[in-house]
Amino acid sequence: MNTAADSPRHLRRPSWAGRNYTLLTAAAVVTNLGSQGALIAAAFAVLESGGDGGDVGLVAAARTLPLVLFLLIGGAVADRLPRHRVMVAANALNCASQAVFAALVISGDARLWQMMLLSALGGTGQAFFNPAAEGMLMSSVAGEQASRAFAMFRMAMQGAGLGGAALGGALVAVLGPGWVLAVDALAFALAGALRSFLDVSHIPPREPGGGLLADLRDGWREFVGRPWLWTIVAQFSVVVAVVGAADAVYGPLVAQDSLGGPGPWGLALGAFGAGTVGGALLMTRWKPRRLLLAGTLCVFPLALPAAALAVPVPVGPLCAVMFASGLAIEVFGVSWMTALHQEIPEDKLSRVSAYDWFGSIAMVPLATALAGPVEQAVGRTTALWGCSALVVLVTAAVLCVSDVRNLTRRTKELAHGAPGRGSGTAPGETAVADGLTKAAATAGGSPAATAAGAGSADAEGSGGRLG
Repeated sequence: MNTAADSPRHLRRPSWAGRNYTLLTAAAVVTNLGSQGALIAAAFAVLESGGDGGDVGLVAAARTLPLVLFLLIGGAVADRLPRHRVMVAANALNCASQAVFAALVISGDARLWQMMLLSALGGTGQAFFNPAAEGMLMSSVAGEQASRAFAMFRMAMQGAGLGGAALGGALVAVLGPGWVLAVDALAFALAGALRSFLDVSHIPPREPGGGLLADLRDGWREFVGRPWLWTIVAQFSVVVAVVGAADAVYGPLVAQDSLGGPGPWGLALGAFGAGTVGGALLMTRWKPRRLLLAGTLCVFPLALPAAALAVPVPVGPLCAVMFASGLAIEVFGVSWMTALHQEIPEDKLSRVSAYDWFGSIAMVPLATALAGPVEQAVGRTTALWGCSALVVLVTAAVLCVSDVRNLTRRTKELAHGAPGRGSGTAPGETAVADGLTKAAATAGGSPAATAAGAGSADAEGSGGRLG
């Protein structure tokens, strides 16, 4: 009989895939499967209740507003309390709100204000969940395989998102939106149960602090003290906003007028999703030495979809452009997560993540609100070229920051919170000349690291918000 020591190699987990990492990945897959379908179901639930496109936007805005308002508080809470408890509590809130939402839709008695309120509760849960999840994920891996672990995690998440969107759309057509929302509630319950088994014994007890405001000030000092961190978050506040406006507002309009309707646009969005999976797969093998230089160069391709829509190009080239931009943003996403993991002390990860998320999504509501008036003022084609130009300009500006060009991957990983971690220059390893203290899509997340992922009720704080 085989023992663990002589069992076939392919049956054993990699050394970096510990218990916490495995639980976090499994839970993220479950919630992404449910949440991506729920995003589709929520929109159709509003329409089936007699609402129009404006009402769909109100329900979406109702989720975004509390997410922005409570993110910083969520980060401070996650660094003060055990992170897995914050995650489980947030999952419980999301489960309850989605279950009530589902019941109202199934009963045929859903009102717009009820759907807005329940969406706002979901956004509140996400605001507390994301910083806790990102901090928990980063503390679950160590050593030189951290970037591979992040890439595998993101690949699993992106694959689940793709499958969830396809499955959710089919189930909405067959069963109706209410039952898809009910499935999402069950997914949150299962994910919360998995996360309740996370082991936090390796995380040092938090020292008593001076209160919530003191924690927020401490996190702000971490954020503004590192030029590479706050400049990239500032960059993504623009990138996420204009890419979001192009995808959410102009893309469907171009598809309707020039590409043949929603089908081709859905195909293009699917190509972007496939590109993110391919990018994550690439990053399981590739370990660029200059983390942020490689990642930032890969932000330039995000200008291509808006330019392709401005022309507009046929569906085939548009899908190719979307695939390339999805692949590129995953290179950035994994590089960004690795940089945060390498440079930020463990006890401040959630607060830094919260500032990262906040900076990256704060301008999205404004950009989407202004997209229509800008189109009326200058025309859709000019607006799309403007989106493309802004991505190029702010990305080029970030490359002028020496810390972005010079931060390098450490060949030996320091333990979280160990002396010297993120302290500035590590000769031959980390050429980040801080002089100051430290700073913070993505995402996460999907943050400086992410844009589109922010729409999910459980984006897992992936540090890749465009992913």
